[in-house]
Amino acid sequence: MKKVLIINGPNLNLLGKWDTKIYGHLCLADICEAMEKCAENLNLSVEFFQSNSEGAIIDCIQFCRASGIIINAGAYAHYSYAIRDALAAVRKPVIEVHMSNIFARESHRHTSVISPVCKGQISGFGLNSYLLALQAMANIL
Repeated sequence: MKKVLIINGPNLNLLGKWDTKIYGHLCLADICEAMEKCAENLNLSVEFFQSNSEGAIIDCIQFCRASGIIINAGAYAHYSYAIRDALAAVRKPVIEVHMSNIFARESHRHTSVISPVCKGQISGFGLNSYLLALQAMANIL
């Protein structure tokens, strides 16, 4: 069974408690539970990692033993060239995820520096952004 690493970046540990008008009422544990069920149906296993620290995310990427990575880098998606370089260096398929439509928000969120090293980006569908990414990953692996 192929394993997919799901990385969640800064502030995503606060889902369900913070900015619910944008992100909804699901907490990160709810998202992980839904992803586990979806992964099982796709004959994938999933491993989860969340950190508010850029360095910890980079370490997680560099030591990844999974076949592919789904990442919601949060605000780091818009300016962390260090995370971008780590994703490029591991040479695994990567799908970028955002719960909100980053193009319908503030202009500083319209650009993702990690997108060029990802197979694709899914944004704007809340929990379904993650589930669609899992389905796409199942087709890639």
